[in-house]
Amino acid sequence: MTATLADQLARIVGPAQVSTDPDVLDGRSVDHTGRYRGRATALVRPATTAEVAEVLRVCREAGAYVTVQGGRTSLVAGAVPEHDDVLLSTERLTDIGAVDTVERRIRVGAGVTLAAVQRAAAHAGLVFGVDLAARESATVGGMAATNAGGLRTVRYGNMGEQVIGLDVALPDGSVLRRHSEVRMDNTGYDLISLFVGAEGTLGVITGLQLRLHPMPRQRVTAICGFIDLDALIEAGRVLRDLDGIAALELIDSRIAELAAEQLGVPVPAPGNWLLLTELALVDPADDPTERLAAALEQVRLVGEPAVGVDAVAQQRLWQVRESTAEVLGSYGPPLKFDVSLPLAAVAGFAARAAEIVDQVAAQAVPVLFGHVGEGNLHLNVLGCSPDEERALYPAMMDLIAGCGGNVSSEHGVGTRKRDYLAMSRIDADIAVMRAIKTAFDPTGYLNPAVLFG
Repeated sequence: MTATLADQLARIVGPAQVSTDPDVLDGRSVDHTGRYRGRATALVRPATTAEVAEVLRVCREAGAYVTVQGGRTSLVAGAVPEHDDVLLSTERLTDIGAVDTVERRIRVGAGVTLAAVQRAAAHAGLVFGVDLAARESATVGGMAATNAGGLRTVRYGNMGEQVIGLDVALPDGSVLRRHSEVRMDNTGYDLISLFVGAEGTLGVITGLQLRLHPMPRQRVTAICGFIDLDALIEAGRVLRDLDGIAALELIDSRIAELAAEQLGVPVPAPGNWLLLTELALVDPADDPTERLAAALEQVRLVGEPAVGVDAVAQQRLWQVRESTAEVLGSYGPPLKFDVSLPLAAVAGFAARAAEIVDQVAAQAVPVLFGHVGEGNLHLNVLGCSPDEERALYPAMMDLIAGCGGNVSSEHGVGTRKRDYLAMSRIDADIAVMRAIKTAFDPTGYLNPAVLFG
């Protein structure tokens, strides 16, 4: 960070919005899990798309690397700087427009949190289709950049399916504004999809137009127990195609037991594996309880399911799933593997993963949860040292690839998984992606550690 560049950034955003304080930068250079740390020389916090674009222009001209940060909830070190970077935070891009209840959409800044979007939608009698446990801190700009999934993917799809317009500050300092007032638009390249999932390597998303959905009027939530994963996967196949399915979450019973022990959350159902299911229907005349009961008659349960019909009972059941991060975090930063697998491979993957963990880190504990409707699972290894991580990570990546899976499902590649990109993409894919990156960012200064490294 030269004095000249610092002065230029201060002129763009105001002196109060540029920091070179070592303590501030140190806190901003560690990832959400606490496992990965980098280096930065300055933090800049623009408040408009124009300011973001100008910050990018002057950093590019100065030869400074830039790492973009939103809510910093990345689980693959996607916001960790590696080159004494300038940190560009989107936290001040927080405008929330009025909800268009006719077209069911809303315009928001990239720094708006997921929870704020959810509240705005609910106030208008609508819902936003993506939900995450980190809703109070995750920002929609970062969620679009990583094409986040979450708890409602089985119903509404990933973040990309909710994004219908974008404002993007490009690496050369220009601005792309891609919005349409019509639903159908087949006029050339799908530029929105190019930036969704690009992890900030092609430009900085500064504003979004998001799709909203009708508010369900009837809900029923249930947690069912299963003796083994094969039985749970069989149930997942039956339930994921059920009309009105809104959530389908696999939970290792050890997580439920830890939640009961640490937080006093009762274990809702017997069995080694639990499946949280929710049906949500828009028509108030429909009865989701009867529909769910009929579906559950087709699967092999252990004991009786725990069913929540009213909001209080439903929240109690959801607490088993949503307490996961707090419970696992009490054992120190977990080693996380976000993967997608064919459903037929899930049980074998879980068994073999436990064996690998036992061989590499005998004292560590593997626990599994995730969005089983899409085969999107989160394997967390508790009590794994940095030395053990170095041996465990490549072994687990090999297992995922050997099971026909994808090394990243919804968290992105970030910096942590970039060395394993070739396990999920052929050489031709990677070559095309690199060509696109070069076309947008020929000097490679924007999010330089992410995806390719």
